[in-house]
Amino acid sequence: MLKEQCFYLGKIVAKHSYKGEVLVKLDTDEPEIYENMESVFVSRGNNLVPFFIERCRLHKSNLLRIKFDEVSSESEAIALVGSGLFLPLEMLPKLEGNKFYYHEVIGFRLVDEKYGDIGVIQGVNDRAAQVLFEAEKDGKTLLIPVNDDIILKVDRESRTIHVATPEGLVDLYLF
Repeated sequence: MLKEQCFYLGKIVAKHSYKGEVLVKLDTDEPEIYENMESVFVSRGNNLVPFFIERCRLHKSNLLRIKFDEVSSESEAIALVGSGLFLPLEMLPKLEGNKFYYHEVIGFRLVDEKYGDIGVIQGVNDRAAQVLFEAEKDGKTLLIPVNDDIILKVDRESRTIHVATPEGLVDLYLF
């Protein structure tokens, strides 16, 4: 399976026991929905390798304690530390209303309540303190904060996101 067909679930952060269990830090707000998984893809170099799960349960806050079928020693578990876990995109829970996945809104049009069409989302930058839509309009790139106060409506049917940008922000980019 290709990484483009999957979503990032989390990262193996530590071994847990001498019997090959690992702890996974999940990248989710709802860790409990991943407690009964049967398998995952583990990144090994540039490849995703399927691993079947013998046991899986929540461990403290958003850590998942996993015992893989084929991992039975402390050294095998240590070899997995630092690896990412992935699941197929179709396993993502469906979101409704103004909630969305970043990959889902690529290609959506941004419509500002004052300026109208302000571009098409080319990407979402989540590496900074403030998550930003990266939109393009007439060859110019606009950076629009992803914020509940700014996002008025996500319309999946028409592939648009209605926003109320802060005063002067759009002027910086387009005028």
